[in-house]
This record gives sequence, C-alpha cells and structure tokens, in this order.
Amino acid sequence: MTYDLIGMGEPMLEFSQLPKEPDGRRLYLEGHGGDTSNATIAAARQGAKTAYITALGQDFAGESFMGLWQREGVDVGGVVRKSTHLTGVYFIFHGSKGHEFLHYRQNSAAAAFSFRDLPKEMLVHTRAFFTSGVSQGISNTAADAVFAAIDIVRGAGGKIAYDTNYRPKLWPPARAAAVMHAAIAKSDIVFPGLEDAEAMLGVTDPDHILDHYLRLGPQIVVLKMGDRGAYLATPECRVRIPVYPVKAVDASGAGDTLCGSFLARLLAGDDPEAAARYANVAAALKCTGYGTVTPIPRAADVLAAMAGRVSADAS
Repeated sequence: MTYDLIGMGEPMLEFSQLPKEPDGRRLYLEGHGGDTSNATIAAARQGAKTAYITALGQDFAGESFMGLWQREGVDVGGVVRKSTHLTGVYFIFHGSKGHEFLHYRQNSAAAAFSFRDLPKEMLVHTRAFFTSGVSQGISNTAADAVFAAIDIVRGAGGKIAYDTNYRPKLWPPARAAAVMHAAIAKSDIVFPGLEDAEAMLGVTDPDHILDHYLRLGPQIVVLKMGDRGAYLATPECRVRIPVYPVKAVDASGAGDTLCGSFLARLLAGDDPEAAARYANVAAALKCTGYGTVTPIPRAADVLAAMAGRVSADAS
C-alpha cells in the first residue's frame, strides 16, 4: 500500500472546557488531541490516504484513539501498544487570553517510542511524512525516532513536512531550536508559528521569519499567524492570506487543521497558494466548534465555504 501522508507524534486524550453551567459548574468535553494526529485526521477528511505512527498505552485512552483513527480511515499499522506506559491526557481551558493547556504526559507511551518501533516498510511507501517539535520534544528517544523516520522517507524519495509547534514546558528554546533546525534542514515544507519564532529565534517580523526558514532548506514555508491568517513563501514568491471570518469559539487545533489540509491539497495537485488558501478556510471552520478533532471540517464543508466567500466578494 502507498500512503499520501504518514504522521508521527504524540496523541493525547482531551478534555475541553465548555461554557459555565447556570449553577457555575464547568463541564468538560471528552475528545482527542495531539498536533500531528489532528493534522493527519484533517488530511484524511480532505481525501488523503493516511497512516499514523506512535505508541499508546494498553488503557481506555489508547482504545479510544484506535477507534477514532479507524473511523477516520487512518491506517494504524504503525501504532505500538505499550503495557508499561499510559496514554497522555490534557485539559483545555478557555479564558480572556484564549485557550490554555494543562498536560499530563510525563513518561507516556508516546515518549517511550524509539527508532526500534518504527514501521520501516510503511515509511518507504509514503509520498509525504509529517511530524513536529512536540513529537521530538517529548523525549530523547522520540526525537531520535523522528530523525530516523525522516531519513527513511527521504531515502525512499518521499517529502518531509515539519511543524515547529514549540512547547516551552517540554524543553528550553535553545535546545528546541537546535533539534528542530536539524530536522527542518531535511524537510521540504515547514509550518512555523509567530509565537514559536519569537521564543526560539527572538524574531517577530514575518518576512524575517520566512527568510530564516527558507535559508534552512525547505522550498515551502507556511507561517501560521493565528487571527492574522497565514503567510506563504517559496524561493520565488510570497503571499499573505487573510484570515477567513467566522464566529470562533475554540481555536485549539486550528494550526494542525491548516497543516493537514494544506498537505492534503498539495498532494492532490494544488499549487502552494491554492493549497494555503484552502487550508486557511479549513482552519477557520475548525474554530466554530468546541474540541479539537470533532469540528475539523471535511472537504465538502471547506469547498462550500470557499464558494460562498467567492460569491460574496463578487457581488
């Protein structure tokens, strides 16, 4: 079997805070998270043939993820189950400053993943591989496994895509930048974020950020700028893509949705600008519902939104 996209990283069972009940209580919506898992599901919902690589515990959360990926059509042949480790869990809190996270991931099954767990036969049969700074920041063994996977895919002629997704609680900025830059130097596509660049590079100007990552070697850079939209760069051109207006209630997973949707459309034959415009709409639509995975739109929803926006602009 040949895959369009294989993702690799850390899945975590999610509990997302809902609006207060009349009596003041806070309820939490159970769901699924993990940056590369979210992106892989987003790609699958846009029509890509996908698979995922990780380790899960032999626990309720692990079973929940196995069921999720199977429902979404994500191949789980690269998922290892570890009886000695648990699947990670996190909470999302929504406040005046946006969404905040509380993670319980220390010594998780995904952090115990090593290069010995890699499904090499799958990796040589994918057109593209997607991973992130989180995937490498959770442990040294996981970081090494990501590098090994990148080398396998590159050796077989596949493309590498990387999302910086810096998490300061995982590692200090200097070490994160060193490891990520080594991976990005082997990548074809990179998805940095404004806040990531400020933390790791001390750079805030979008054009300077694009310059930095293009110099590392990727041919496509998509800068995620939150409510400012996205900024696409190749060695030949740059295009700012404004945010698609929606009534947002939960932005968690929006960047992951952008990554997965962009890669799905690029692999389907879109040029980078068309893929970025599509992905920008998909990311905005994700923000209209609570939780990370459930509101990720499918291709028909994105295309309908894009058609409606074009009609409105033309009138």
